[in-house]
Formats: sequence, structure tokens, C-alpha cells
Amino acid sequence: MKIKEIKGALKAHVWTGEESLDREVHAACGCDLMSDVLAFAKEEVLLLTGLVNPQVIRTAEMLDIKAIVFVRGKEPTEDMIKMAYQKNMIILSTDDPLYIACGKLYQLGLVNKGEE
Repeated sequence: MKIKEIKGALKAHVWTGEESLDREVHAACGCDLMSDVLAFAKEEVLLLTGLVNPQVIRTAEMLDIKAIVFVRGKEPTEDMIKMAYQKNMIILSTDDPLYIACGKLYQLGLVNKGEE
């Protein structure tokens, strides 16, 4: 699924990566515990989280996650935006809670890695 489809489905705001919205992801991981992200996320995954701190960007970088959606109306800090920009990551935010955002994407065909 293209990030621009995700942006539309979640009525998301783009913080970084507007020029890369044609990038594709093949799975999603909805999680607030970065240790769980490290344990379960795979490549070409979209990370959805309500946790807003630099550790999210660092964790995504370790796993080569190129797109993050902050849920519940959370907004990244300026430092996080700078970090994501430097790492060529797409950062979005939506007002949807994590459960609803994941459900919307699941209905559109985006699955958790391992369900395919």
C-alpha cells in the first residue's frame, strides 16, 4: 500500500516526507512499546504509535522503518522532525486512536507481517 493511501484513509497530517508518499509498505505494526517493535516488526512496515519521543525515530532507524504514524492527535517535536528528515523518514499524524487507525488500514488490506 502506498503511504499516500494511508494518509488519505487516516486523514493524516504530513510532517516529513511529503515528496515520498508514493513509497510502499507491506505491513503495519501498531505499538507503544518500542521493545515490542524491536521484537516483532519486519522490513517495509508502517509503525503506528502514540509514543512521541526521539526513541521512536531511533527504533525505526534500527529496523529500517521508513514511515511512522503518530495516533491520538500526537505531534512530533521539532527535534524528532529534524531527525526524521535527516533519515529520510515519513512522519504522519492522525486524530484516530491506535485501534481505529489499525482497523482502517486492515480493512484496506494492510496486514501484520506474518498474516499474509
